[in-house]
Amino acid sequence: MKKILYLFSFVFLTFSAMAQQNNIVTPQVNVTGEGSVKIKPDYAIISIGSEIKDADSAKAKKQNDDIIAKMIQVIKKSKVDEKDYQTQRVSLYKSRDYQQKKDYFVANQTVTITLRNLEQYEKLMADLMDAGANSINGVEFKSTQTDKYASEIRAKAVLDAKKKAQDYAGALNQTIGKALSISDQSFVNTPRVYMMKAEAADAAGNMAETLAVGEIEISTNVNVVFELK
Repeated sequence: MKKILYLFSFVFLTFSAMAQQNNIVTPQVNVTGEGSVKIKPDYAIISIGSEIKDADSAKAKKQNDDIIAKMIQVIKKSKVDEKDYQTQRVSLYKSRDYQQKKDYFVANQTVTITLRNLEQYEKLMADLMDAGANSINGVEFKSTQTDKYASEIRAKAVLDAKKKAQDYAGALNQTIGKALSISDQSFVNTPRVYMMKAEAADAAGNMAETLAVGEIEISTNVNVVFELK
């Protein structure tokens, strides 16, 4: 019986010692690193379409279809690749003018265009409006280099975090060890114009210069926990 109690006490003490060791908190330094870059856009995604209202649903749809067909011809003449444009958001619905107390139908279609040559922007937009486009839902400027620069600034953000951790540790006459955890918060801010009106031409019928693409900002905040020695 004494041997059993002795063995039980030994096992209990062993497990207690292991538990205490496992509960030891590793000294840590928790820092945030930052990285950002601004790049010039080299292509745009344009969402443009036509909206027609008529008391006759068939007339509204026919007129809208004719405009979209003309718009597609303009896009083809601009030598936009077939894979870079697509008809979207086709709709026909009934609405009501409560002031006039009349019902009417609204036919709506949108074409999304990926324009890879920004020098064509002004002329393409003017030609689309001449074809009957009267609704510009948005223009988003992007860059083919986004992934490349995003990878570079992530590395810079980690190095920034490491430098901060070394500064803090050095002030305590200590050093940092391996990274224990990393969490990333990346952000891409692309210039975007919403809901422009199609009546953006001057009295002579020419499209005023409206292209101001700005810059794309790519930024990363990375949180790194280092072992503190």
